[in-house]
Formats: sequence, structure tokens, C-alpha cells
Amino acid sequence: MTSTGPGSVFARIDQGVLGPPGATRPSLTVHVGSHTVLLSPEESRRALYGPRRDAALGAAVWRQAVIDARREPRDGNGTGRLLVVWLVLPGLYRNLHRILRLWRRVDRADLEAEAVLAVLAALDVADLDGPDPGGCLIKEAVNQMWAYAKRVTREIPVIDIGAFAEARNATDSPEERPRPFEGWEVHIAPPPRREGLYATLRFAEPRPRGDGRRTGARLPDLVFRARRHEEADLIGTLVLRPAGGRR
Repeated sequence: MTSTGPGSVFARIDQGVLGPPGATRPSLTVHVGSHTVLLSPEESRRALYGPRRDAALGAAVWRQAVIDARREPRDGNGTGRLLVVWLVLPGLYRNLHRILRLWRRVDRADLEAEAVLAVLAALDVADLDGPDPGGCLIKEAVNQMWAYAKRVTREIPVIDIGAFAEARNATDSPEERPRPFEGWEVHIAPPPRREGLYATLRFAEPRPRGDGRRTGARLPDLVFRARRHEEADLIGTLVLRPAGGRR
């Protein structure tokens, strides 16, 4: 079995089912043909995932676990539902770790919580007469983990508005900034449209020659050559003035 971190959701479920050493653990009474078998949580898991698992016994374990969970009162302690979730966990680890390796931004605790919620939601609608009710529970949890991970990775992080405003207010105003002795100032005026200026501007200087002198155009020439095509839409106005010059 795959180990879980001590603070993870799955680890807490482990603790809730197994409890401390010597604690009373839930059991499962399974009927296979004319035989009745009393299984501990560990024995139930081995029947489902062990190397010598029996298909008939595994199907009986899933069916009885789901039946016991559904029979629990809504205001009960939820032991039966917790046992079903615990039995599902080994079927989730491979996809859980694949998602965490693929997307570092996804939080493991959130991913595990989504899987647990999916199991609990599918528990009430699982088909007990179907060929593999446990497989359906695992599939629902896996699908929910992938859907959650893809949704999170499409989200755009929002900057800390307070920190951004504080940093902006702490900067000097344009009038207070020291002006270079020689240089150029670029002033950009967007057009009067809602979308404003949305083009990317890049300024590059030519590489120096072997004697250390630069060749090619100067910054004013670069700006002149970057003018738009006569048939293109106007996206803004860029004015280049000597530093300290009149506006």
C-alpha cells in the first residue's frame, strides 16, 4: 500500500478506521454463497487488493460495505461510510501521484478532499446489482480528482492588491524621479477605447563591434522603424523626447 502523509486527508481516514493500537475496529459480515465470513478492515482490503484476491469475495465485500453504509442513520457516527471511503483509497493512489507530478500547483489535501466527496456522492447511487460497484466508486473519485486539477490549473493567480498598492504608493512620482544627464523618455498615450494599449513593445540595442563601438540604428531610429502599417489599426501613440525636455 502507498503511505500517506501524517496531515493528509487520507491519513486522517486511516486513523478514523484503524484507530490507535488496541482500539475497537469496525468489522464486515460478508455472505459468499452459503458461507458467512467476518472480516476486519485489513482483511477486507486484502480481499480487494491483495495478490491472492478472490473475485467473488471482493464483489461481496463491496456490496456489503455499501449496504451497511446506506443503512446508517444520517445523524449517526458515519462508521460505515468511512469504511467504504477507506476501502476505495488504494484504488486512487496511482492517479493521485500522477496528478501531483504533472501539476505542482495542485494542493494534495484539496485533491484528496475532492476524491472523498466524490465517493460519498456516488455511494448513494451505486448499483449494487452491477458487476463492479467498487470500481464505479473508484472511477468517480478518479474523475473528480482530474477534473479538479484541470480546473485549478486554468485559474489565474491574483496579485496581492494591498501589497501592490503599497509598493506603487511608495515609489516616487515622475516629477520626483532623478532624470538622466543624457537619455530618452518614452511617453505612451493609448487610444480612447476600453481595451486601451495591448501591444508588446520591445527595445533592443545592436551588439557592439569588435572595437567596442555599436553599429546600426539608435533608439529614435528604432522607434521610427516600428511605426504601424498604413492599413493597420491604431493601438496608441508613442512619443520619444530627450530626457528633461518639454512635453
